[in-house]
Amino acid sequence: MAYIDKCKEEIGWLKIVFAISTATDLSLIAWVIQNYGRARPVLLIIGTLGVLLLTTIIIWVNRVAYRKINKLEEL
Repeated sequence: MAYIDKCKEEIGWLKIVFAISTATDLSLIAWVIQNYGRARPVLLIIGTLGVLLLTTIIIWVNRVAYRKINKLEEL
């Protein structure tokens, strides 16, 4: 497989990871907001930590994807 094809495949997988992470993050944010007054504090803390973790993953995946895209421009 040529290097350019490998980069394109990696970008495709990163798009999938980005989309799934974004959907999960938004759902978790909605859950935390809806259950703010009803849920136990432990669950809210875990949910908030999950939001922070997923947001960090989304930012990281986005940066990696942009680096790959910029690498494709150089080829």
